[in-house]
Amino acid sequence: MSNVDGYTEKDKKADIHVLHSMGYAQELERRMSRFSNFAISFSIICILSGGINSLAQATSGAGGAAIGIGWPVGCLISGVFALAMAQIASAYPTAGGLYHWGSILGNRFTGWVTAWFNLLGLVTVLGAINVGTYYFFFGAFGPMIGWEDTITNRVIFLAVLTGLQALINHMGIGLTAKLTDFSGYLIFVTALVLAIVCLIAAPSYDFGRLFTFSNYSGEAGGNVWPSVSGWWVFLLGLLLPIYTITGYDASAHTSEETVKAAHHVPRGMVMSVVWSAVFGYIMLCSFVLMIPNMDDAAKQGWNVFFWAMDAQVNPTVKIILYLAIFVSQFLCGLATVTSVSRMIFAFSRDGGLPASKALSKVSPKFRTPVAAIWTGSVLAVLFVWFTSEITIAGASAYSIVVSCTVIFLFFSFAIPIALGLFAYGTKKWPTMGPWNVGRGLFSLFALLSIVSMVLIFVIGIQPPNDWALYITIGFLVLAAIVWFAFENRRFQGPPIGDVIAKRKAAIAAAEKAVGETG
Repeated sequence: MSNVDGYTEKDKKADIHVLHSMGYAQELERRMSRFSNFAISFSIICILSGGINSLAQATSGAGGAAIGIGWPVGCLISGVFALAMAQIASAYPTAGGLYHWGSILGNRFTGWVTAWFNLLGLVTVLGAINVGTYYFFFGAFGPMIGWEDTITNRVIFLAVLTGLQALINHMGIGLTAKLTDFSGYLIFVTALVLAIVCLIAAPSYDFGRLFTFSNYSGEAGGNVWPSVSGWWVFLLGLLLPIYTITGYDASAHTSEETVKAAHHVPRGMVMSVVWSAVFGYIMLCSFVLMIPNMDDAAKQGWNVFFWAMDAQVNPTVKIILYLAIFVSQFLCGLATVTSVSRMIFAFSRDGGLPASKALSKVSPKFRTPVAAIWTGSVLAVLFVWFTSEITIAGASAYSIVVSCTVIFLFFSFAIPIALGLFAYGTKKWPTMGPWNVGRGLFSLFALLSIVSMVLIFVIGIQPPNDWALYITIGFLVLAAIVWFAFENRRFQGPPIGDVIAKRKAAIAAAEKAVGETG
């Protein structure tokens, strides 16, 4: 039995009882503390990954105001999703939470389509995170080691990186949690040190630039954004915080491995957003203050971080920071493998995927869904490899697909939230969990999430990401065809009602197979 957070035998039985009441066995191992649940979401958000690798969306957009004003606005948008999801997560603390919520609060179809939105989003975002890590490594260390950016080098780097992340996940949630706990502290410390270094290196403290609206769209910003109006370029810059502050659904995906899940999962979800927003703001504001000239910075486009660090920071200090950032980005990918594998595991145990029996199998030795871990990791590498080789209308297929990755993730958040707005207090959702903000506040957060989803979708499909509209529509059409032609008759969804009672023997057998004695 785990002794984290004063976890007692009574607590363990309570967690298992909740899981059994939803028709599932305790196959995974509860080794994650309250901090570990927070840390896995905080690690996936990783302000040292998205906040740095996508920085040009701000500096080559609305300039300083994109950080000084845009970052808090974007974080608030992400925050309302987290607050609404926390209420649901407390009532239904299961792995693959979004899929389960979409089914329980809606129906088999809404659960199924939520699962696919989340799964495709997670697999592609794992690829995108590790590609971002590759390009950070290339920018930080490539010139020193003579590294060339080729598709072959990129795919080999990605395969090694993702393979190592999968191997660590394979070996048990205990090791993974230790590393993501470390990642949490590393992100805190590195972000603060980077902020201090930037402030020391700043030529002056021109705080006014943080609230000065510019328009660096088009050539003035290295063509990061096409030429648009000042208000549009500010809205487009919101994608930096919105796209960075995501992945907090990892707290829900690891519910069955978290002690006192109904209490700790919602807190982990919300606090990962809060602290990422605060430390990200401190770090990025400090970086903007360090920039010698905002016009020159805008022209650098996607290279703005390395350009400013090269110009202003001591070379030795810079390399130390680069190493810490690289490790943080690696651990961000590690946590993402955990999240995607638990989604695959949860969807498969209800028969939602091909080869579901194999994908839902848990290793008795490591208590991890080994096949799900390696399947998600391989798919992420193959996604990057194949799409990097294909060009559509002059654009890389990789960039086209990634443009709608986070749209898919936010749709998977919004669907159960919207369903919860109507299901709250009905027979579909009669009992709230210990994290309960009340009907009024939940309804407010749910309505704000729906409005935010509309905003995210509208700005997420603007040029140069206009292909995201067609991909999303295409996915919905394909999903409808597959559902009505095949899955409507085959897929039963999560157990409900009498089905749960009939699974008692199967639950006991599954727990015995992995050595669960609770």
